[in-house]
Amino acid sequence: MEGVYEDYNYSSGYVDYNESYENTSPCPVADTLSFFNRFASAAYTVIFILAVVGNVLVLFVIRRYRQSRHSVCTYSLTDTFLLHLAISDLLLALTLPFFASQWVSGWVFTVGICKVAGALFSLNVYCGVFFLACISFDRYLAIVHAVHTSWRQNTCLAQFACALIWICGLGLATVDISFRNVSVPPGFDLQLCKVEYNSGSSEQWQLSMQLISMLLGFGLPLLIMLYCYLRIFHALCHTSTRRQKRRSLRLIISLVAVFVFCWAPFNILKLVDSLLMLEILKPTCTLNYMLDISILVTESMGLAHSALNPLLYCFVGVKFRRELLQMFKTAVNSAKCFRMTKWVQGAGISRRPTGSFSSVESENTSYFSVVA
Repeated sequence: MEGVYEDYNYSSGYVDYNESYENTSPCPVADTLSFFNRFASAAYTVIFILAVVGNVLVLFVIRRYRQSRHSVCTYSLTDTFLLHLAISDLLLALTLPFFASQWVSGWVFTVGICKVAGALFSLNVYCGVFFLACISFDRYLAIVHAVHTSWRQNTCLAQFACALIWICGLGLATVDISFRNVSVPPGFDLQLCKVEYNSGSSEQWQLSMQLISMLLGFGLPLLIMLYCYLRIFHALCHTSTRRQKRRSLRLIISLVAVFVFCWAPFNILKLVDSLLMLEILKPTCTLNYMLDISILVTESMGLAHSALNPLLYCFVGVKFRRELLQMFKTAVNSAKCFRMTKWVQGAGISRRPTGSFSSVESENTSYFSVVA
């Protein structure tokens, strides 16, 4: 999860992975490049559209809910983390058009934009999974240890935790700022924005970063989530549960399950790639070709995760769905009221406006969490 395809096997050798196999002839890259041109640009475009639309809706709904509160620090911890998760997913989606265009006409932007886009990509991939881990831990405290509600509603603490996550993600993204560059790899006819380590130790750097990415970007957060939810299941099996807890739990478990489905195949393939670099597995042109294609497809599955979270909010989060419907109703009523006001003014009739919006807001001020 260091970037978009800079670590596929052709990136380190491109045409001569290992001159000791397959008659020492270079491995062809034409088929790989052709597949990348067709698949990557289409997949990135679809993910970009769905992720932007979905996460913008999430931000609007959360903003509407927050406006019904009188203080930022009365917002729930889970909603604060979900807000930052939506921002992270949106920023990740905004980098995709840059990488989609490079498979059509090459990287036509500057080296600075290459570094910024790569850093934003890595930053938000890491931050996204960290926020999911924080959401799991918050649910664990709320259900297993029954942490007092007034403390958990103090999201000033959550804002501090989110700031730390963004700082840690930025630190991990400095690799892209330091090593990303624009160049034409051997065997290719397009300029690509990719990570280029020092030639003397490129394989060691690449292997180290892959292992760090798998550990911090998938393994460790997944262990935290599994521990928290196993404890939550155990607690719910031995205590009487409220409907609100079940709804919240259903949402968060769905988020984690989709995360595993989206990112586990990619990380498994990156592990296979690491085994090839360690020479534990014997490389062949066929194996490298299949691995490159599979990494491209599975990384696209991982990127699609940024577009799936809003769908989960709508289908699983009862209160989020209710807030979304109320937002649309308010927009429709406002449009009708605007047209009616124009008609009344044109007819010369004086009429007092209704207070439907404020009544909707007052109904929502008692919600503990917008997505529970």
